[in-house]
Parts: sequence; structure tokens; C-alpha cells
Amino acid sequence: MLAVPAGWSVPEWYPEGVEPRERLRALAELVGGVEADSPFYALPSADTVARWTAITPEPFRFAVKVHRALSRHAAPLDSLPRDLREDVETTGRGRIVLTDELQTALIERTLRIFEPLYAAGRLTCFVLQLTPAFAPGENQLAELEPVVQGLAPIPVAVELRNRDWFHRLDRVLDWYRETGAAFVAVDAPQNDAPMAVPPVDAVTRSDLAYFRALGRDAKNRMEYRYSEDEVQQLADRIRSLDADHVTVAFANGRYALEAARKIRGQTL
Repeated sequence: MLAVPAGWSVPEWYPEGVEPRERLRALAELVGGVEADSPFYALPSADTVARWTAITPEPFRFAVKVHRALSRHAAPLDSLPRDLREDVETTGRGRIVLTDELQTALIERTLRIFEPLYAAGRLTCFVLQLTPAFAPGENQLAELEPVVQGLAPIPVAVELRNRDWFHRLDRVLDWYRETGAAFVAVDAPQNDAPMAVPPVDAVTRSDLAYFRALGRDAKNRMEYRYSEDEVQQLADRIRSLDADHVTVAFANGRYALEAARKIRGQTL
């Protein structure tokens, strides 16, 4: 089991004097991997990814969130690499219109950029965190198949963020298995919001299970600190995930590193 924080940008995680450019190197001394969330907002350069590979030790692993356009979030034109912006259609609000051609180009660019991590055996999977607006009736899971298959042989962990998908869970999990996607189990705030998905723990690939802990306060998720009892609850869920490799990513802001280090002790 690999427990990781989402990102490495929180200054409080590091000794005084660690510059932003050196935070990933410093994080690698504290945990065994990271869920890289910055590519969700804009793809890094291949040189940047090569540096990530070079400054972290061989056992350190990466899960990488794919660009937000691929996960059907609203994305501004300037989030694309410069050479992919030409002739891209945008909405009246300046958001990218994702065409088949642009999707294919983003998939190809993603594979090229993250080749250094893959070649080094350091890339665990890509993470496709869907927008809550991706919902049954409006969308079909089959729309995601070009992304999952296009990024192969790297596994893609798909996180559903609209609870209506869970009303048809058997069919949804069948799609995951047939497509080769890894289901993302989630710990999230429970309320009436569409994105309040239930705690379903399922494994759809024998080689990979993925768990994301998002905190339990919908109003202030980035400041949520899991209690000792809650960490134990998470550990019980994680132990039920029967796969060759289990990644647990904490996306609860400033307390993500603390939780990742605590859960490791609970699940050993």
C-alpha cells in the first residue's frame, strides 16, 4: 500500500528555508510517492517531468491527474500547451470545447510528457477526476473509453463525482472492468450535494486499487484534519481493497501529508 498526499505545494510541510522548487525533493524524504495534481490545471513540460524523475529516489512513485479538459471540467484556453491552442474552439466564456481531435492531441501529449516517469517505472497510474456535471442522462461512461484506452498501457483511475452514478452501481462497475479502468473509492463529505458520493469500496483491476480521501467538511475540505478514529475507519476500508497495488491519496489540503503518514502505520 502506498499512501500519498495530493501535491507538494504546502509550505508548512517543510523545514524553513526550503524553496518551492525544492519541495518535491524534500517530500520524497517523508513519503513514498505523490499524487501530482498540477497537471490537472496545465500540463508541465517534458523537461519538468524529467526533473521530477531525477530529483526523487527510485522507490518514489507518482500518480498523475490528467488535464482538466480530459476529465470534462471547464478549462481556459491558456491551460493548453501553446502549440495546441491554435484553432481550438471556445465557448462564449472562453472555455475550451473538447473535440475528438483536441482530445486525441491531449492524450498524445500527455503520454509524451510523462514518458520519463513511465520509462523509469515510476508512474503508477493516471487519475481522471471527473467533473460533478458528468452525470447519467447527460453523459455516458463510454465517452471516456478513448481516454482510458488512449493512455494505455498506463492504468487510468476514474473518479466519479456525481452520486447518481451509484444508483446503477452494478452496470457502472461492469463498465470499469470491461474498459480496464480502475475504480476510485472515495471518502468524502456526506450531504445532499450531487458530488457527495457514497463510500463504495470496489476493485475493478487486479493490479491496481485507488482510494482518495477528501476530508469530511464540505465547507472547508482543504483544512480538514482526520481524527485518529477516522484514520482507523479509513484503514479498515483500505484493507478491504484486494489488488496487487493500492494507492491511497489524501486531498484534504494542509493535513494531507500528516494523514498519509498516519494511515501507513494503520494499514501495515
